Amino acid sequence: MRTTKIILNQDVYNLGEEGDICEVAPGYARNYLLPRGFAAAYSKKTVALLSQKREIIDKRKQEKQDAAKGLKDRLESMKIALEMPSGDTGRLFGSVTNATLAEYFAAEGETIERKKIMIPDHTIKMVGTSKVQVRLYADETAEVTVEVLPVGGKKEAAKKASAKAAAAKSEASEETQSEIAPAAGEPPAEDTAAGEPAAGEPAAPVPEEPDSAAEAPTPEE
Repeated sequence: MRTTKIILNQDVYNLGEEGDICEVAPGYARNYLLPRGFAAAYSKKTVALLSQKREIIDKRKQEKQDAAKGLKDRLESMKIALEMPSGDTGRLFGSVTNATLAEYFAAEGETIERKKIMIPDHTIKMVGTSKVQVRLYADETAEVTVEVLPVGGKKEAAKKASAKAAAAKSEASEETQSEIAPAAGEPPAEDTAAGEPAAGEPAAPVPEEPDSAAEAPTPEE
C-alpha cells in the first residue's frame, strides 16, 4: 500500500501529536489532514521549520502531560452515581453510554471527548458498579468507578449511609461511657490522703506546747 509522509501541526486522535512525522494513505492526507491544516506535507522546508519549533513543541507537550495528570486526579476522585429507570431484575430501560458520561463530566466542569471514554462492552445495561477507562494524553489514562442506581436509589443509599453513621456514633458513645464509669461498688478514688495538704499548699502550723521547765512564781514571804 502506497503511503505519504506528513508532519502533524496538532494532535490528531489515533494518529499522533503535534510535531510527529507520520506515514498515511495519500487520500487521507490530501482529502482530510492537509485541507484542514491538521498536517503539513513532508519536505526539506517543513522539516527545517519543525526543527526551529521543536523546543516550543516539547514545552507544550510537557504542559499537556502535566494537565493530563491533574485531570486524572480529578476524575478518579469523582463519585459518579447515575440513576436510570430499570426493571426488577436490574436491567436498565436504556443504557449508559460514553455520551452519557461525557455529559456528566461536562456538568462537573470537565470537557472529555466521548470517543475517549471506554466502557466495557461499549454500554452499561445493568444496575451496579462498573470500571470505565478515560484516555487523556499520550499514555495517561484515568480509571473511574461508575455506579448505576435505579430511580430513587440515591435517596435510599443516603438513608442507609445516614443510619449506618448514626449507629456507629451511638456505639462509640456507649464505649466511651463504659470506659469512664467506675466499677459497680467501687468508691471513687481520692486525690489526697486525709489530713495531708494538697500539692503546693503550706502545711498547717503545729501549736506550741507549754514549757514544762518554766518555774512557777515564788510566793512572797
